[in-house]
Amino acid sequence: MDVVYDEVLDRFVDACHEVDRRHFVRCSCGNLSMRIDAERALVTATGSWLGRLSREQVVVCRIADGAVLVGGKPSSETGFHLGILRTRSDVTAVLHFQTPCATAVACRPPEAVDFSVIPEIPYYIGPVARVPYLLPGSSELAQAVIDAMRQHDMLLMTNHGQVTAARDFDQVIQNAEFFELACEILLRGGSAVTPMSASDQEQLRVLRAKTTRQAV
Repeated sequence: MDVVYDEVLDRFVDACHEVDRRHFVRCSCGNLSMRIDAERALVTATGSWLGRLSREQVVVCRIADGAVLVGGKPSSETGFHLGILRTRSDVTAVLHFQTPCATAVACRPPEAVDFSVIPEIPYYIGPVARVPYLLPGSSELAQAVIDAMRQHDMLLMTNHGQVTAARDFDQVIQNAEFFELACEILLRGGSAVTPMSASDQEQLRVLRAKTTRQAV
């Protein structure tokens, strides 16, 4: 029951290395999870560096209750990884990352930010959620993230980082890349940056909804 095929492990490890190559994380920050089937998920081990993750640092957890089925101790953020997988049947991959520009925005006072400065935000990501600072690894943070991610694919954790969820590794990596780009534009351009018009954003959101329905 708890056997995980080599190709599944290799795909997960390769995705972790790709996250590091794209500079989404630093050293041991950040973590990744992947749904294997209806009952199990892979999660990076606590304290592991995604850039040099090995098969031995991949933990198999039961999605329902977080029980470790194979491996050592999973990431301290496993609570929200598995919670998102429990509540979002459309999600296969969850990534917690800390890119410089997006994290800089997460460290600013909460305010209404329109991230739709490029078409990729309304089309691929949609609305961005935010939760207040809560102790990393705590049950309070896990529940806040789970609740916010029920209706969102991207979230800012104040003074902490970001969480994104998607149907596969390519999409979760793309979400992180596009969101970092939008945040960089906002930080570099400041008040001179003009978001897309409301009508243009809505047009892309409609297209996003159609694409999502077709993919199900």
